[in-house]
Amino acid sequence: MTLQMRGPVASGRNAKPWVFYVCIGILALAVAVAIFADWVAPYDPSATDFSALYQQPTAEHWFGTDQLGRDLLSRVIHGARPSLLGAIALLAFATVVGVLIGVVAAWRRGWVDTVLARLTDVMFAFPGLLFVVLVIAVFDRGPATAVIGMGLAFAPIIAKFTRAVALEELSRPYVDAYRLQGVGPIQLCTRYVLPNLMPTLLGYLVVLFGEGLLSLAALNFLGFGAQPPSSEWGLMVQEGRSGVIQGFVGPALIPGLAIAIVVVATNVVGVRMSDKLSVRT
Repeated sequence: MTLQMRGPVASGRNAKPWVFYVCIGILALAVAVAIFADWVAPYDPSATDFSALYQQPTAEHWFGTDQLGRDLLSRVIHGARPSLLGAIALLAFATVVGVLIGVVAAWRRGWVDTVLARLTDVMFAFPGLLFVVLVIAVFDRGPATAVIGMGLAFAPIIAKFTRAVALEELSRPYVDAYRLQGVGPIQLCTRYVLPNLMPTLLGYLVVLFGEGLLSLAALNFLGFGAQPPSSEWGLMVQEGRSGVIQGFVGPALIPGLAIAIVVVATNVVGVRMSDKLSVRT
């Protein structure tokens, strides 16, 4: 897991069609599990059983149990919700900040573009962990802290991409036509330019989703985000480390595999969507 994000890796572009559909199925399953976790999970994810510590997979506990006797399958199922929602919240925050900076820079150009470009360069130069530490110093640790901190790290990436596509969009003839009709800059951007940017931006954000999920999992692993007794996947890996030393790898391996599978599936689907929308990643 890495905290130094520099844009998505365009792997999976040459994936075979059946791989793409398998990844679609994996993501659909992850979303369904997150939505219906309360009905799908066989046990309460926080219920402890000290008579079943580090139990191997059985008919009662398909994935085994952790250091407190909690059912791993139930915890992975319930952990899908905070893990996926956290990545969505991260990208939503970063998109609002990044799109605003990118569109304003492309629209105003000149010294405004220069100042905003230098600002994003400064933000881009700092590792995501530093933003999180700064936010923690003000708001204390927690899921919101991790989202805001990593959102600030992802914002310049989205801002640079948005500026590039916005400059191309603003050079189209319809923009000058609306200006001649007296359409104001705010109305022109919100009603015409931004809607035309959304398909391209959406494809890029899907690619970034996997990196956002991985980054939040890393922060939770380090203790900056979700706190016990949360079943967030990154936190589960951190809590399962003590078992690895004793030879019980399941509590750390299973949520780690869940993270890896969802990230790879998102990357494959996102890159294919980007290609369909003619996005350069």
